[in-house]
Amino acid sequence: MTKPNVTKARVTVTLKNGVLDPQGKAIEGALASLGVAGVAGVRQGKVFDIDLSERDGERAKALLGEACEKLLANTVIENYRIELVEA
Repeated sequence: MTKPNVTKARVTVTLKNGVLDPQGKAIEGALASLGVAGVAGVRQGKVFDIDLSERDGERAKALLGEACEKLLANTVIENYRIELVEA
């Protein structure tokens, strides 16, 4: 059910290039052992679907950027991408 008067956003957090990803390697190995052929590599990440009361898109992105910098992403080793999505 869609909540009225909210901005929907998706924040995707991924490891920076060059940062080792042991969980991705474990997933890659598990897929191979399950017979899933053709997987050349796996990098794992996190996705956050967030509802905001802020209706202004630029302010919503700024708020989410602050949330990423303070909590959602470890910016030393992770990148993040913010998308405002249609309800």
